[in-house]
Amino acid sequence: MNSIAVAIKMLTLLGINKILAIYVGPSGYAALGQFQNAMQMITTFASGAINTGVTKYTAEHIDDHTSQLKVWGTAGTVALIGSLLSAFIIVIFNKTLASCFLNSEEYGGVFICFAVSLVFFSFNTLLLAVLNGRKEIARYVLANIAGSIFSLVITTFMAMHFGLYGALIALAVYQSFAFVATLLLCYRATWFKVSYFFSGIDASVALNLSKYALMAFTSAACVPVSHMVVRDYLGDTFGLQAAGYWEAMWRLSAAYLMLVTTTLSVYYLPRLSELKCAHEIRVEIVQGYRVILPIAILGALIIYLLRDFIIATLFTQDFSPMRELFAWQMLGDILKIGGWILAYLMLGKAMVKLFICSEVIFATGFVIFTWGFTKVYGFQGVAIAHAVNYLLYWMVMAFFIWRKLVVQQDSTENKISY
Repeated sequence: MNSIAVAIKMLTLLGINKILAIYVGPSGYAALGQFQNAMQMITTFASGAINTGVTKYTAEHIDDHTSQLKVWGTAGTVALIGSLLSAFIIVIFNKTLASCFLNSEEYGGVFICFAVSLVFFSFNTLLLAVLNGRKEIARYVLANIAGSIFSLVITTFMAMHFGLYGALIALAVYQSFAFVATLLLCYRATWFKVSYFFSGIDASVALNLSKYALMAFTSAACVPVSHMVVRDYLGDTFGLQAAGYWEAMWRLSAAYLMLVTTTLSVYYLPRLSELKCAHEIRVEIVQGYRVILPIAILGALIIYLLRDFIIATLFTQDFSPMRELFAWQMLGDILKIGGWILAYLMLGKAMVKLFICSEVIFATGFVIFTWGFTKVYGFQGVAIAHAVNYLLYWMVMAFFIWRKLVVQQDSTENKISY
């Protein structure tokens, strides 16, 4: 069922990429990437960064509806307060944010539109997290399909009529429309009531969710910032269009890896959250490598072999210089998935210290490697940096997750020692 949603989302993303390639061009891609990274940071802070925790604890308390209600009520209250406060700040500093992220105050209206839609954005992701944790896959799939269709329709219309400005507006508001569809799907469920999400904050639940908030805040600060630094560096060193080529390459990677990454979040995270026995976790990880990693390898190989066709079909000939990025980018994507299969145990078991350290170190590493490799290998160095960074990431995850946290187990209860 999830593959249906992923297939539709992939097709819509590829369609959006084609529309954007035609109407905004390589330099417009760079601006869209900057704004998307800004959105990732803002929405994470606005929602309280607790959606992964909501999935984890909803799955963990699958047979305890009272405990689930405490989780949802705490999460909903935090999301409401955080979204309204963040929206207020965005409206006040809209021109400053536009100048900072998009290098022009004329895009201040984009941030105002984003502020208006922020509360809907936060609650859409919260409801999706609940559906994921409850394993309501049919509703989860339909909600994601609706979101994909809205993003395609709105982006196409806005980009065709208003160019880059319209594409930025579409990126800022389409989740508001997706929220309506997600809410209607949840409203039909017997377990759902709107009041469940506004019952106030439970101190013990808030403490548990704070672990995930801390991890999400770290990721929201490190990953988008590292990408923005790299994008600015590429723009300053090789030109704004080169930054657009790299953004296009990154979006293509995200699109074809979606089947893998969605499987990790939809099946793998709730599953690892449920398991207590070290042997069962070890079996689940091995199974992940048997099933997920070959899919990533096959996808990367196909993308590499069809790179010229992909550039011509999904983008335009203006993007032909991105061809030199494919080999190293595909290798890096494979290594990324190899590391992520292990790393999801950090999320499933709330290994806060390890997660934070790894995020900070490897986000910084990507920037440093980019600086170093581009000085030696030119523009291709950014893709080499991606591959080298995730090779080291996989090695570190193998050491800490597999060796210390899976192989080592309690001799009497066969449980992991964290």
